[in-house]
Amino acid sequence: MHDTGTVSQSAPTPGSPAPAPTQGPASAQKGQPPSPEREGGSRHARRFGLPVATALVMGNIIGGGIFLLPASVAPYGTVSLVAFGVLTIGAIALALVFGRLAQRDPRTGGPYVYVREAFGDFAGFLAAWSYWITSWVSNAALAVTAVGYLDVLLPLHDSPWLMMTAALVVQWLPALANLAGTRYVGVVQLVSTVLKFVPLLLVAIGGLFFFDPDNLGPFQATEGSALGAVSASAAILLFSYLGVESAAVSAGEVRNPRRNVGRATVLGTLGAALVYLLGTLAVFGTVAHDKLLTSSAPFTDAVNAMFGGTWGGAAVACAALVSIVGALNGWTLLSAQTAYAAARDGLFPARFAVKRRGVSTFGVIVTVVLASLLTVYNYMAGTARVFEILVLVTTFTATVPYLLATAAQLYFLLSGQSDRVRPARLARDAVLALAAFGFSMWLLAGSGYAAVYQGVLFLFAGVLVYAWMSARRARA
Repeated sequence: MHDTGTVSQSAPTPGSPAPAPTQGPASAQKGQPPSPEREGGSRHARRFGLPVATALVMGNIIGGGIFLLPASVAPYGTVSLVAFGVLTIGAIALALVFGRLAQRDPRTGGPYVYVREAFGDFAGFLAAWSYWITSWVSNAALAVTAVGYLDVLLPLHDSPWLMMTAALVVQWLPALANLAGTRYVGVVQLVSTVLKFVPLLLVAIGGLFFFDPDNLGPFQATEGSALGAVSASAAILLFSYLGVESAAVSAGEVRNPRRNVGRATVLGTLGAALVYLLGTLAVFGTVAHDKLLTSSAPFTDAVNAMFGGTWGGAAVACAALVSIVGALNGWTLLSAQTAYAAARDGLFPARFAVKRRGVSTFGVIVTVVLASLLTVYNYMAGTARVFEILVLVTTFTATVPYLLATAAQLYFLLSGQSDRVRPARLARDAVLALAAFGFSMWLLAGSGYAAVYQGVLFLFAGVLVYAWMSARRARA
């Protein structure tokens, strides 16, 4: 039986004061890397191997958005494939940086752990708070998206009550898998990743045999420079790679994390990039450009063009549902793991630091309840305006931990901590960190003025929570 995770200190029990945390920079100067976390074993808790960790990364990167991406970037022409290539390079650089950081500190928490160690409690809290907001708001968005695909298979007749019920069921099923333990989380993630990639690869690879260059349309379909077209299409594609940090966030649940987290991060990112590029290219080559511009289901149109008939809609809807359930399963775990890591250090309420079956059950419940409340509000209010604003905010909050984590890597490299960074890798790691930092800045810029403005408000609303937790620790 494998241990479920590692903690540098024992988790506080509910109601007991959290232990006082050590400051990040001070702990980094002790010369000893953090020891792996240890937790009581359970037959329901099992550490993830490389395949499951890779599936977690791929499953979280690829949600339901891939099924609309080709139509979203079609107005810019095939130049959008160049944008895909540029973004893939940036995402790989970010993946490699997370792999390096996980080698140095393989604890559960990912960006939060690295940022806190480098810059102290407050910066670490902002990273955890930002990532936590992202996860449960994104879960609500994924569930609402799933209802759109479910309507193809089980007509809901535009009934708000039926749609709301379906969205809640889609959220709670992955949450129940999380509550059952990491063993079942891994099984669901691996199975859903395999099931989603079968139809996606069918289109991506099968489309090459039906590829017609006449369907591609112009290389650049917009006015202005090619660089401007690349930047414009990249703004739409930027957030297709959110989730590269998934293995790092759950490092404490990964077997041999110093070795496997980096590999899973890079392999998962490469796998997702391959599906994105081949899938988009196949749709471009099988669906006429003028039709693709107005398509609401480009993969369905591609399947129908390849094999005839109208069964493509049901097939793609099934694939999308499996994809979204897998993403919900993974993001629910990451939300609980981030809160657990912060609670372990006294920066989130102590209840989040209690694990059962390898999972913070309180963290899972809070995540799914908040996402459910947001979903109910979306349907009861009769308008998606507030919901859309919140989803837009997550494009900012998801990127803040990336920016802080890459800055932490630069701090470790430049502060002369030879016990943390091998001298022979210094130049290469510095170049990777700078590239990842630039990529993160690009992500922030691509989210738009409104998202940055409102995202900052959400981010600093957490300062009150930090003040409350700091006061509790001071009294203790």
